[in-house]
Amino acid sequence: MEQPEFGFVYVVCANLEEAKQLARAVLEKRLAACANIIPTIHSLYWWEGAIQEGTETILLLKAPYTYYEAIEKVIRTQSSYQLPAILQIPISQGLPEYLKWLAAETEFDY
Repeated sequence: MEQPEFGFVYVVCANLEEAKQLARAVLEKRLAACANIIPTIHSLYWWEGAIQEGTETILLLKAPYTYYEAIEKVIRTQSSYQLPAILQIPISQGLPEYLKWLAAETEFDY
């Protein structure tokens, strides 16, 4: 299977301010061209042997697929979570002009 050129990096953050701070850190390094923030989600999850519940924020980054490890490093070093949810989702297809913009803004050889 051929590796996609671009992907979404899905990150769950503690709150809106943290999501903005992480987005800026990634964008300033040109590791992503765009960050979308969904400010309030309600989460239920297993943690330390019990079901936990609370509100969180989703950060969705659009980036070259091969930049994942660098993005992960930024998130891991700056996230308030002990175990942050950081997942990469491949982009299999997209508007060619948008993908060219994404490449140009991240200095990716498209």
